[in-house]
Amino acid sequence: MAGTYITIDAPGGGQFRAYLAEPRGKKGKAPGIVLCQEIFGINAYVRETADYYAEEGYVVLAPDLFWRMEPGVDMGYSPEEWQRAFGFFQKFDVDQGIEDVRATVKALRARADCSGKVGVLGHCLGGKLAYLTAARVDVDAAVGYYGVGIEAALDEAKNIKCPTVLHFAELDQYCGNEARDQIYAALKDRPEIELYTYPGVDHAFARTMGDHYDKPSSIMAHSRSIAVFRKAIGPRYDLSGLWDQHCYHEFATRDVAATMKTMVDEPYVNHIPTMTGGVGAKELARFYQHHFVNANPADTKLIPISRTIGADRVVDEMLFCFTHDREIDWMLPGVKPTGKYVEIPLVAIVCFRGDKLYNEHIYWDQASVLVQIGLLDPKNLPTAGAETAKKLLDEKLPSNTLMQRWAESAGK
Repeated sequence: MAGTYITIDAPGGGQFRAYLAEPRGKKGKAPGIVLCQEIFGINAYVRETADYYAEEGYVVLAPDLFWRMEPGVDMGYSPEEWQRAFGFFQKFDVDQGIEDVRATVKALRARADCSGKVGVLGHCLGGKLAYLTAARVDVDAAVGYYGVGIEAALDEAKNIKCPTVLHFAELDQYCGNEARDQIYAALKDRPEIELYTYPGVDHAFARTMGDHYDKPSSIMAHSRSIAVFRKAIGPRYDLSGLWDQHCYHEFATRDVAATMKTMVDEPYVNHIPTMTGGVGAKELARFYQHHFVNANPADTKLIPISRTIGADRVVDEMLFCFTHDREIDWMLPGVKPTGKYVEIPLVAIVCFRGDKLYNEHIYWDQASVLVQIGLLDPKNLPTAGAETAKKLLDEKLPSNTLMQRWAESAGK
């Protein structure tokens, strides 16, 4: 737990706690997010999510919305805790809960470290509360994950003016096909509302501590959530410049310490074809120091082809060029220098958390590399050597040269 607890004055009297997570090392004011809980209280998963969004650059407040029934509810997911959680859910006064959310929004905006822009985010029960907050409270953006019971409150959708994203699970037993169809029918033509359904996953697919956690869907949903928050409330980062700085230290200064400073505390790198890289700061620094930064050939050159910049990631398409004058652990582990010159198309998908790199997924055609250094004979194999790089630069070069049946379709 990286955050702490503060006290918020409740409407009509009384006070309740809220978990506060703040961006580390922040300068100036940051936008805020009110995080609405699931039915298990302000538990480890809620705190983890708050810390996650703080790392993304937000001041996050997660209010204890069950405080009128029992302050400080913090449960796990055992059968007994599930039963107890449903008891709280059944007794929970949604309208009163929204007023507590309103008070939390007010408290967040009043903080000296908040820019005044505030969004709301919630999962499960919190997903419905995020939807209702967008309809009833002055917030700048809203994101709801697999909200339960939204279909019963569609008459309030007309009051939603802020950008809103709602995520659904295809196999959700608590928001089934009929309910989801009603929601889509009512909201699909609203330009400020985005609706996404994730195939093959169940309720709570984003809960890292749950049985239904699905990493691919969770990653996709988070990118979409961050996109709406970045656009509506900020913060906005120069991801292109941050990536250039990282590459500069990797390939120009070859400074491992400076390279690591561009990344989050626990980053990872995965070179997909060879499964090289590192997970966590210690292993990644080891990899950079002994097997990457100082292991690249002297004439290594990156030729940019295209760059796509999203809300939380950069996709770089480039040519990676080098002479194989030394053993390159990360690309050609165990292969002695051949002296061959290589040009290979390479794609980097770089994910950020806030203004720091979180991970890199690097792709290239390993067969083409092996052909170019003479370790793979392309004869009778559907692979090519340096031709792949040449055709990337000149699309007019012949296509389908590896397809023996290409001539058969001529004139058809």
